[in-house]
Amino acid sequence: MIAFLCSADMQLIQKTADLSAYLAADEVIDHHHPVLRETAARLWAGVDDSYGYARAAYEFVRDAIPHSADADDPRVTWRASDVLESRTGICHAKAHALAALLRAEDIPTALCYQRLAHDGGGHAVHGLVAVRFRGAWHRQDPRGNKPGVDARFSLDGERLAWVPDPRSNEMDYPVLYAEPHPVVLGALRAAPDRAHLWTTLPTAL
Repeated sequence: MIAFLCSADMQLIQKTADLSAYLAADEVIDHHHPVLRETAARLWAGVDDSYGYARAAYEFVRDAIPHSADADDPRVTWRASDVLESRTGICHAKAHALAALLRAEDIPTALCYQRLAHDGGGHAVHGLVAVRFRGAWHRQDPRGNKPGVDARFSLDGERLAWVPDPRSNEMDYPVLYAEPHPVVLGALRAAPDRAHLWTTLPTAL
């Protein structure tokens, strides 16, 4: 593993040394799918460089794909192309979609996680991404803003949806994954609807 310092001075750990792993496509981050390619092409319009594209992709996923809990949408998505086509998903699904859009344009992107208090009680694992620019990883949270949440794309200090509170047994997980964590993906794939998923989300990694 390779370790880096993120902008919050937490040591991020690159699980896979080969940076190309963070550009790969798979069943979940299916960035060769036509809907990903078409969306990426649209997002490039009006931007000048990869930074502008990354910001546009982030804001698209944050703002144009409602978080299913905020929208009270019962559907569960997990594959990036399905998230874009259905325009719904929880934090993990939206992170998969953003990772796919960024990797589609050769921007290394990792999946990473936090443990946060769950609105159904207890704790749940929250999903976000880290994007690599300027020789470093920068965490971004595309879950979608709402009252009390004002996440933004930033390479100069993190602007995440939430900062974990250790007093509430919340935490940042430092590992940067090239693929979705299996316990997270397993819960998403097994859930028939969001109400069921809310009871089976992993509480920790």
